[in-house]
Amino acid sequence: MARLVKPLSPTQVQQAKSKEKEYTLSDGQGLMLSIRPSGSKVWIFKYQKPYTKKRTNISFGSFPEISLSEARKLRLEALTLLAKQIDPREHKQQETRGKLAELEHTFEKISESWMTVKKSTVSENYSTDIWRSFELHIFPKLGKLPISKITAIETINTLKPIAAKGSLETVKRLCQRINEVMDFAVNTGIIHANPLSKIHSAFHAPKKKNMPTISPDELPQFMTTLSRASIKLTTRCLIEWQLHTMTRPQESSGAKWSEIDWDKKVWTVPAERMKNRREHTIPLTPQMIELLEVMRPISAHRAFIFPADRDPKKPTNSQTANAAIKRMGYQGKLVSHGLRAIASTVLNEQGFNPDVIEAALSHVDGNEVRRAYNRTDYLEQRRPVMCWWSEYIEHAAQGNLSLSKSNGILRIVNQ
Repeated sequence: MARLVKPLSPTQVQQAKSKEKEYTLSDGQGLMLSIRPSGSKVWIFKYQKPYTKKRTNISFGSFPEISLSEARKLRLEALTLLAKQIDPREHKQQETRGKLAELEHTFEKISESWMTVKKSTVSENYSTDIWRSFELHIFPKLGKLPISKITAIETINTLKPIAAKGSLETVKRLCQRINEVMDFAVNTGIIHANPLSKIHSAFHAPKKKNMPTISPDELPQFMTTLSRASIKLTTRCLIEWQLHTMTRPQESSGAKWSEIDWDKKVWTVPAERMKNRREHTIPLTPQMIELLEVMRPISAHRAFIFPADRDPKKPTNSQTANAAIKRMGYQGKLVSHGLRAIASTVLNEQGFNPDVIEAALSHVDGNEVRRAYNRTDYLEQRRPVMCWWSEYIEHAAQGNLSLSKSNGILRIVNQ
């Protein structure tokens, strides 16, 4: 018959004195108070490990920080775990690891890990835009929270002030980016599920707006306005370069002399500067080469073809062309990115091969299977198309000072 143990009283616990050697006072059911020679009193729970039945113990903490009643509650919790074949020590270690993980796995920390992977699939400028949007709108409220504790309502409340200002496109992008981080956390085993997958439904969808552009019929007037505009030569040359090459603003403004192959007559934009992270080679037409000749005395001794005005060691800002077009009277009518749309419209109307046009615009085929099999960049097929387009622009600029025409260059130099 098991010996009955009389439970300890608060007075016994309080008055227990230290001795030369450590000794224990039992409260029954494995709970003991260990009195050390130093005078410290520690609650110990002794038990048999599930399955192996090996005897071991676990500390519940020191008295008086942990009172007798609190120690008994901890004993009850441990006995409940043992009844479920769960080791109290292992359970406590898992809880500790979980709490440490929560401190380490904040939304900002996981976003940093996700961004490291994301950078390999997007351009440097786009990844910078993503991170700035997080720093401005998300991190101040959610950045330091454990990612496992972030709720849909909390995230929606964070985004509501942005939506209230009418910035619905920003809200849409942030919802997408936040969910990419959450899915990354799920796929790397940090959280079990993504509770934010439907937060976009809490907001009105932004009205789809096409990039402001002009019709091909308006191109001659645009070239006239450009020829008379009071803008710097580098800026004007950049606008014409973007128009001829059909490239995006950031790709054009960041062009380097080292990317030009004069022998093969091509400009190769490296993958890290492209939106789709794929190298893009553009055939150089005579008009494009003329534009490079205009820029040669200005920047050939530097890295960038279109250097910044304040710091020539850096490229012109990608928004410089936009600002100039706006000052030319095209606010709300045309943006520099819309120059690509003019080219696309004209070339499609002329019946050129759609695949060649898409390759010229560096568009990625939306059909994954087709994209996997069709890996050509149509470089040689694009040469006559690019030449035709450059001649179209030159024709639209007849009577104006187009920098891509030799007569225009001479007239500007002689002014």
